[in-house]
Amino acid sequence: MSERKLKRRDTILGIVRERGMVTVDALAEMLGVSMQTIRRDIDTLCEDDALHRRHGRIELAHQSRNTPFDLRAATNPSGKHRIGEAAARLIPDGATLFLSIGSTTLSTARALRSRRNLTVITNNLSAAMALSDEMSNRIILPGGELRLPDRDILGADVVEFFGGYRAEYAIFGAAGVAEDGSLLEFHTVEVRARERIRENARASILVLDSTKFGRLAPAAGENIREVDHLVMDRMPGAAFAGIVEDMGARLILAEGRAA
Repeated sequence: MSERKLKRRDTILGIVRERGMVTVDALAEMLGVSMQTIRRDIDTLCEDDALHRRHGRIELAHQSRNTPFDLRAATNPSGKHRIGEAAARLIPDGATLFLSIGSTTLSTARALRSRRNLTVITNNLSAAMALSDEMSNRIILPGGELRLPDRDILGADVVEFFGGYRAEYAIFGAAGVAEDGSLLEFHTVEVRARERIRENARASILVLDSTKFGRLAPAAGENIREVDHLVMDRMPGAAFAGIVEDMGARLILAEGRAA
C-alpha cells in the first residue's frame, strides 16, 4: 500500500475520532478526493474493524473507540515531556499567556506548574486543571460546550473570546505539518483560534513533536516559518529538515541542540 493511502486512511480515522460520525460526502470534500476513493478507503477500514457504517454514516468500530485525546497523549510521551520542559523555560513568573488545545500543549502546562502569578487564557480544560493547584495563578476560560472526551471548548465563540485578550505569549500545537510548512488541523475553527491567539500575543511558541511532520489534516493555516519559537523533541526527516533549519535561532530542540 502506498504511503499516500496510509496517510489518508490515518486522516480519515482522525476525523471520525474527532467528530464521532461523518458522511462519505463530507470526507470526500474535506480530503479533496473522489467519492469512489473514499468508499474504497472506508471498505478497507471496515474490513480491518477500525470503522463501521451506521445509518448511512461512518463511525468508529466499538473496539476502536479509545479516547482520542488520551491516544494522542500516549504518542511520543517522553518527547512531549521534553518539549514541555523546554517551552516552559521561555515563560517567566508573572507572565500572561494563551494556551491552545492539544496534548503537547498540556505537557507544557504541566511543566509550568512551578511558575507563579501566571495569567492563563485557555480553552484547554486539562491545561487549566494542571495549573489550578497554584493559587497565585489566574485562569480564564471561555463559555460554551465542553467537547468530550478531549476536554476542550471549540467554536466561533471561542475565536471571539480569544479576540478580547492580549498576552505576552501564545503557546499552541498543530495536528500536522504539510510539506510546504503549512500548519494543519482537522477543523477550520481550530485554525482560526490558533491564528487569533498568535495575533494577540507578543511572542508565539509552537510546541511540536516530530511525529506531526507529514501527518495529514484537511484545514490549512499559517506556515511554520511564521512562528517566533519552534520547540521540538528532535529534527524531522530529510523531507522537512530544510524548513526547520531555515528557522535558525528560533528553533529550540528539547535535547538542547539547535540548528
